[in-house]
Amino acid sequence: MCEERRMPAAYSNDLREKALAAVAAGERKSHVSQIFNISRNTLDLWIKRKAETGSVSPRRSRPGPAGKIRDLEAFRTFVEQHGHLTQEQMAALWPEPISSQTLGRALKRIGFTRKKELRLPRTR
Repeated sequence: MCEERRMPAAYSNDLREKALAAVAAGERKSHVSQIFNISRNTLDLWIKRKAETGSVSPRRSRPGPAGKIRDLEAFRTFVEQHGHLTQEQMAALWPEPISSQTLGRALKRIGFTRKKELRLPRTR
C-alpha cells in the first residue's frame, strides 16, 4: 500500500530570525549552524532569501491538483448504491474515468472501509 508522503515542517520564523541575528552579530556561519542545529546550506539559503525578499518566511506552498472526485456527497450516494462491488467495478461505473486507487482514496476520505475476506487458519 502506498503511504502519503508529506514535507517536513518548516523551521519557525523565530529560529530563522535568531540565526540571522547571530550571523549579523559577527558569529561564524558554521558556528551558528551548529548552535541552532541546522545545516550550513539552510543558513545560506535564509541569508539569500532575506537579501532578496526582505523576509525569512518560507515561500507559500501551491495547492495540489484538484481531485477527480469533487462532489463527495454524490460520491457517498454512489457508494451506498454500489457498495457491494469491488473498487475496480465501481471505478468502471463512475461517470468519469478514474483508477481504482483514486476511488480507494476517496472511500477512505468519506470514511468507508473495504470489505474484508474471512480468513480461516491454515490447517496442516
